Amino acid sequence: MMFARREVGMRKTGVIAVLLLAVTFGFGDAAAEGPKSDWQAKVRRELPLLGHRNWIMIVDSAYPLQVSPGVETIETGTDQLAVTRAVLWEIDHTIHVRPLVFLDAELPYVPSAEYAGVNAYREGLKRVVQRYPVQSLPHAEILDKVSETAKTYKVLVLKTRMTVPYTSVFLQLDCKYLSEDGERTIRRAMKESLK
Repeated sequence: MMFARREVGMRKTGVIAVLLLAVTFGFGDAAAEGPKSDWQAKVRRELPLLGHRNWIMIVDSAYPLQVSPGVETIETGTDQLAVTRAVLWEIDHTIHVRPLVFLDAELPYVPSAEYAGVNAYREGLKRVVQRYPVQSLPHAEILDKVSETAKTYKVLVLKTRMTVPYTSVFLQLDCKYLSEDGERTIRRAMKESLK
């Protein structure tokens, strides 16, 4: 009987020690947030490896599966604005990249009479991307940029449940710690040194 109590006490102590270690090393935070879906885990794993010139695309459900070796497509099974928000949050919390947002120039012209919810989506998207540099280009032009990039660099495509055309959000990653002004300063200094 005495050995049984000691064994139970040792098990309890072991469980408590494991829990303390998990909290100490940050595993407790993940448990508190609840389980992450596979696509979110994939974004978290990939983001440290991605850098400037890589793309992350949050696309509608009819976006085609691309065959370029640099393109990886993941089905999220969830709302497009939620995915966009989550990806931008992850990017904001990196030390190395920032997003340049590209939207389809066609989006403002998608008729709300034919696509219920497109007005709400446009307004929601405006709020989600308002803090970032945004460019609108024709859909085909953005796809050409992405296709060219995929020949050399990784492109991560996150498909959503969106069923409205021209709603995709294209995030070209750029260097967080070197601004365009900083790049120009370096190039100017290089040019001056050659004189």
